[in-house]
Amino acid sequence: MKQSITTLDVQTHGQGLVEITQPVARWLAGQGVATGLLTVFCRHTSASLTIQENADPDVRTDLARFFKRLVPEDPALYEHTMEGPDDMPAHIRSALTDVQLSIPVDGGRMVLGTWQGLYLFEHRSRPHARQVVLHVIGE
Repeated sequence: MKQSITTLDVQTHGQGLVEITQPVARWLAGQGVATGLLTVFCRHTSASLTIQENADPDVRTDLARFFKRLVPEDPALYEHTMEGPDDMPAHIRSALTDVQLSIPVDGGRMVLGTWQGLYLFEHRSRPHARQVVLHVIGE
């Protein structure tokens, strides 16, 4: 049994989805694990992770728009407003999505569907430097 861990630094450009499939796949390919489980973990409370379609960029646009409608940036709705009008909505959006994903590994590659990609979902308005921890265990 082998395991490896690393941290992937991800620069965001404000709200929206940043695809991280390729950097994760490159790291995984170098770990020498043919069969196992990859855990992807976001170390933040105002960003999250998702597996989503990576063929049509309109999907990312529509998801970001939907979450803005679902959780409005209206300071009158929240107690926690010290970090700006986008902060508490970002926490709620993060709570509604995932901060950890588990992905099977087979043949040294992530077992993803044809149109699936990994995304960091930035919920804050301004750019951020985010950290995503990758951990693989297997043989």
